[in-house]
Amino acid sequence: MAPLSLTSARAIARLRAYVPPPTIWHSLPLSRRAAVLIILFADRHGDLRVVLTLRSSTLNSYAGQVAFPGGKSDTLEETAVQTARREAFEEIGLPDDDRQLPSPLQVEHLCELPSSLALTELGVRPCVALLHTGDDPRDPEQNLIPRLEPKEVAAVFTAPLRKFLSDRDERGRDERSGSKWYSGFWGPWHQERVRMHQFNVPKKSDDSHSSDESYRVFGMTARILLDTARLAYAEDPSFEHVDRVGDEPLLKKLLASGRFSGERSSGSRMSLDDIAKVAKL
Repeated sequence: MAPLSLTSARAIARLRAYVPPPTIWHSLPLSRRAAVLIILFADRHGDLRVVLTLRSSTLNSYAGQVAFPGGKSDTLEETAVQTARREAFEEIGLPDDDRQLPSPLQVEHLCELPSSLALTELGVRPCVALLHTGDDPRDPEQNLIPRLEPKEVAAVFTAPLRKFLSDRDERGRDERSGSKWYSGFWGPWHQERVRMHQFNVPKKSDDSHSSDESYRVFGMTARILLDTARLAYAEDPSFEHVDRVGDEPLLKKLLASGRFSGERSSGSRMSLDDIAKVAKL
């Protein structure tokens, strides 16, 4: 692995030391538990990049959207990290056992972030990990990423983590499409006013998974990326944002309201009436 730059080394140290607040995730019924894996690695300059996926257009939920590797828990005994690693293996072929990784690769678990609420009424636990490549001098983006075997996703790509704190990339716009790197607006979320973020990650010239010239990152994925970068670099973004990380208080309210009782139906989403009732608790 290319040596971490001083800034990246400090960012990883902050994530290792981060202790999240108490979580309601372990109290959620199995049908409401999910976890995602935030895989970080150092590029050839020592800067941190994050692995993202483009979900298949044939999936029942979030089809064609950018997401982290991850999914629902299989059992109540499965931890968030185990769920995230298992799903990463199923989706992109990253082994969930380090002994099965090609030498000298190794995945180090750094921390968990406060759980977020998905539109599909899942409590999503982000698990942050660092991909070590030992003394392999090759760039992981050129060496490892192409070796992954996407099974449930249309594409695997990476983006610079620190750029999710900026409203502009190095060029300000994607040279080919002219699309802005960042856009955002304030909107309602469970009777609160929150900032909605969207980032347009430029594609490489040889990436032809869709006709678009950039990957559109928005919704919960964009917010988790922003929160990860804020915690890692101890910086606020150059654009407006909400200070809170995750949705633990909201998940607690939902659980207390009985909304999470019973089985979750496929494609289930909260209605505006549901949101209003929970917000009054």
